[in-house]
Amino acid sequence: MPHLTRRTTLALFAAAPLAALSGTARAASHAMTHEVAIEGFAFAPDDLTIGVGDTVVFTNRDGAPHTATASDGSFDTGRLNRGDSVSLTFEAEGTFDYICQFHRAMKGKITVS
Repeated sequence: MPHLTRRTTLALFAAAPLAALSGTARAASHAMTHEVAIEGFAFAPDDLTIGVGDTVVFTNRDGAPHTATASDGSFDTGRLNRGDSVSLTFEAEGTFDYICQFHRAMKGKITVS
């Protein structure tokens, strides 16, 4: 199940150098951050493959509110207004299909391997 953190984009990037310098678990030092933009009523990219421990940052660039909500209920970003970002860290392998609760034609998939 992904770990959800809501924060501004500035706070996310400001904390990254500190995390890199900290004495956290060895696996965390190899973790990557991936971006999923929400714009034009679509997730971009809409199909993403990542590693265990990687983080995905969802950023809404549309004027309309959106969510990224897993079909299996494992994560939900909640309402993201224009400019809002949420980061999710995926700690286990699996395939996570997700939609926007407000616009159900918007679909995406994250594969963690």
